[in-house]
Formats: sequence, structure tokens, C-alpha cells
Amino acid sequence: VISTNPEVLLALGKEELQKVKNDLEMVLSTVQSKNKQLKEDLKREQQWHDEQEQILVTLTRIEEEKRSEAEELLKTRELQELQNKMSKLRTYKEELLNALGEFLGEHFPLPERGRKLKKKKKSSEEPAVELITLNEILEILISKLLSTPHEPYVAINNSFWPPYVELLLRYGIALRHPEDPNRIRLEAFHM
Repeated sequence: VISTNPEVLLALGKEELQKVKNDLEMVLSTVQSKNKQLKEDLKREQQWHDEQEQILVTLTRIEEEKRSEAEELLKTRELQELQNKMSKLRTYKEELLNALGEFLGEHFPLPERGRKLKKKKKSSEEPAVELITLNEILEILISKLLSTPHEPYVAINNSFWPPYVELLLRYGIALRHPEDPNRIRLEAFHM
């Protein structure tokens, strides 16, 4: 039963408002407490995030350093391997050249080694020319081909024994110059 007396109604209204006020104050206190807790959580999460970013930056830097160290180590290792291969190739080249020299010395000696080749001119007596071995002719041709590949021709002079020159030409080891028959070059087998 609701009373019609304004004082009773006023008292009831005040009491109801006080209840609402108390409820609202409790809700406000709870919300403020929750808000404070969320701010603390946000601060902790932000701090954790900053730490993670710092760790990520540090790890990225360390990874780059290690990667560059690994690349340098790999390059150093590859360089050492290449140097070892070059050394082996030089040794093998020397062995091949020695074997070639022995073979040529044994099978292609100069005619009467030490004999002087005299030019047959009746008008004047010229000094004798020392003949060079087939090995020396090949060395001259090889060095000319490697030093000046754009102009590999060597002039045939009196120290080249004609049978050796003919042998090189006949078996395709050397080629004559197309315009000057007194010049030859080594056939470029490596190309």
C-alpha cells in the first residue's frame, strides 16, 4: 500500500535515492578499481612489449653479425680452397711441363746437338745460329699466345729448325699467318 502523504513519499524517495546513490558509488568504486587494474595491466603489457622489441632488435643485430661472420668465414674457406687448388694446378702444370720437356728431349732432339746452322750465302760468311729445341719453340708459342692472345704470331727466325716448324704445322699444332708465311702461332686448343 502506497501512502498519499507527501512527507512519507518524500522520505521513501530519499531512501530510494540513497540506495541508488550507494549502488552507484559501489559501481563507481568497482569501475575505478577495475580501471586502475587495467591501467597497471596496460603499463605491464607496454613494458613487456618494449622489452620484446628491444630483444628483437638485439637478436636481429646479433643475427646480422653472425651472418656476416659466417659469410666472411665461408669466403675465407673458399679462398683457402681456391689457393689450394691453384697450388695443386701449378704443381700439376710443372709436372706436365717437365714430362713434356723430357718427352720432347728424348724423342725430338736437335740434329747433332750443338751444331751450328750456317746460312748458305756464297757472297758473305755469316756467323752460325744456335738452333733451339722443339720444347723451346713450344714455350715461345705458348707464352706468346698467353701474353698477347690478340696477336699470338711469332716470327720464324733462323734458330727455328725447319723440320720442327714443318712438324708443328703438319700436325695442326701451329698455324701459319694468313698473310705472312714467316710467322706462326700455336693453335688455340683451349678455345
